[in-house]
Amino acid sequence: MTRSFLVRRCFSFTCVAGAIGIIACSDPGGSTTTTTHRGGAAGNGGSGGSSGAGSGGSGATGGVGGSTGGSGATGGSGGSTGGSGGSTAGSGGTTGGKAGGAGSAGSGGSTGGTAGTGGGGVDAGAGRGGTAGGAGAAGGGTGGTADGGVGGSSGAAGSGGTGTTDAGGGTCMPGDGGTARFSFFATSLVAMRRVSGSEKGFGGDLRFGKADGLSGADEICRVIADAAFPGAGCKQWRAFLSVTKGPAGTQVNAIDRVGPGPWYDRLGRVFAMNKAGLQQTRPQGADPAIINDFPNENGVPNHAPDGNGMQVDNHDFLTGSDNMGNVYSSGLSGTCQDWTSAVGSGGRPRCGHTWPRGVQSWISILDEAGCAPGVNIVEMGGPNPNDPTVGSGGGYGGIYCFALTP
Repeated sequence: MTRSFLVRRCFSFTCVAGAIGIIACSDPGGSTTTTTHRGGAAGNGGSGGSSGAGSGGSGATGGVGGSTGGSGATGGSGGSTGGSGGSTAGSGGTTGGKAGGAGSAGSGGSTGGTAGTGGGGVDAGAGRGGTAGGAGAAGGGTGGTADGGVGGSSGAAGSGGTGTTDAGGGTCMPGDGGTARFSFFATSLVAMRRVSGSEKGFGGDLRFGKADGLSGADEICRVIADAAFPGAGCKQWRAFLSVTKGPAGTQVNAIDRVGPGPWYDRLGRVFAMNKAGLQQTRPQGADPAIINDFPNENGVPNHAPDGNGMQVDNHDFLTGSDNMGNVYSSGLSGTCQDWTSAVGSGGRPRCGHTWPRGVQSWISILDEAGCAPGVNIVEMGGPNPNDPTVGSGGGYGGIYCFALTP
């Protein structure tokens, strides 16, 4: 009898049954008899919608409130909002129906769905909080409302996801790297291969999905830093590179990109205290352990990066700069077309040495053979014109990375 209407004669009473879950029978003499049934079934929560519940019947003895509202629909991925909770329980009952369940939040930063409204009555249950997606805030469930009784309390909010946005708009992992003294490294071959997705590295094209070479190189630095020391990617990182024409259409010098200092390696050792210290053949004031063998993102001196004592010929690092950190030449050859070319004939990028043979500048010592991707870490002499790659003379197209804050 619960989902259809029937009219029937029972003795001298007229009985009406409906979806509200109450049968009320009356006779001409004025007496009233009430039979109590359960409230309407739960409505299925649509995407943010709610199902209707039956209203409680009138009479001397209140009927049971409507049943639990249906759960809300699950929010879509990528930031959608979860569906609202189910229907409102029947009013006027003695025992309130429980609140509908909250919709599940979409993944990737969505907001949890809100819970359905509980039915009236003393025992109305609280709605459940939505489940948060990654980096999202979950919505709390709404408690049942009373109609002749006390409503339930609100459900607890779901847990929010994790994730932090860095100053440049990227996502960085939570961790101590954001506050530790870590603001300089030379990119390792392992990291350049991993981030580029190629065994040969990036070559001279460092755009990395960005509009220009400088912006892409900065993001390469940030991604590598965050992987090496979670939280470090929340800092603003800058590649030590010069270009003839930057994003604003003017010349950009590497020395002007990296902040005022000081800078420290992954293990907290001083690399340099200020710009004047950087503008020396080897960085002035650097810790003796790293001054002639710059550390990579893991704090390991890069001449023997595998930790087994085996040294490799990998010291040619891209800068496009002269000894003072300014753009090396007015042409595009020294910067691989402002770090947008991975073609051998795209130029001969200017490089410095992470570790020297004798007294050699860390910023500017030679022109590589070309801009094509390539790795050469076996000593074979200087850049080879027959191998026009960024690693021809001993390297892999590594770059120096600086954070604007220590």
